[in-house]
Amino acid sequence: MTDEYAVIGNPIEHSKSPQIHAAFARQTGQDIHYGFLLGDLEEFEADVDQFVANGGRGLNVTVPFKERAFRYADTLSGRAREAGAVNTLTFSDGGVHGDNTDGAGLVRDLTCNHRFQIEGARVLLLGAGGAVRGALRPLLDERPAALVIANRTADKALSLAAASAARGAVIGCGLDDLVGREFDLIINGTAAGLAAKVPAIPDECLADGGWTYDMLYASEPTAFVSWGRAHGAVRALDGLGMLVEQAAESFLLWRGVMPETASVIAALRTA
Repeated sequence: MTDEYAVIGNPIEHSKSPQIHAAFARQTGQDIHYGFLLGDLEEFEADVDQFVANGGRGLNVTVPFKERAFRYADTLSGRAREAGAVNTLTFSDGGVHGDNTDGAGLVRDLTCNHRFQIEGARVLLLGAGGAVRGALRPLLDERPAALVIANRTADKALSLAAASAARGAVIGCGLDDLVGREFDLIINGTAAGLAAKVPAIPDECLADGGWTYDMLYASEPTAFVSWGRAHGAVRALDGLGMLVEQAAESFLLWRGVMPETASVIAALRTA
């Protein structure tokens, strides 16, 4: 019997998740169907209830429902609890388990696909929303020399840093406080790129030999990828690899097997 999975969001038609999970299923011989689910902005919970009633086994959750999925779940993984957001729901034995695979996908893309060594690096994380919260624990687990969270509203960054201080060397600040600091890796976790903008960070904050990474992805270079290239980044990466890697982590949670990702990323790049 074919098991049903889907991605829920609003909007959702642009999502590459069905292509990704179809590729994973072909690789691993898993009998699944993975589709789109356009979530109603007012009736997210009812939409999920209906999906489960129809036999659904799991959902990926994207904008704007990750925090509502967090509240919907009966049980939460440690990384979902720390992120305050859920991007993977699993339905089994009448219960709902919530997890967050975004940060794991980011770290795996950086360290496995691109061979960036986070341990000992000075890392700047831009933003203070759900994407950044999901990335904090996995990044700190890699033991960077320092991790700075910078946000237009400094209080949000300070609050996030304080909540994660027990895990490693992390501080929060406003964008203006970055003057005079240099970083080996700058990760953009803001939504500024959706408006083709870049966070207002100092030109000199990327160290010689530094990398940039935008959690967003597009068919053309994002605004932050272009910023990285213009400021001498050794590598200026977008978030397509993160998308595939977080999907692979979800697939592992659901099916108990980790798919190969390099060929899927290459196929999406070609397309």
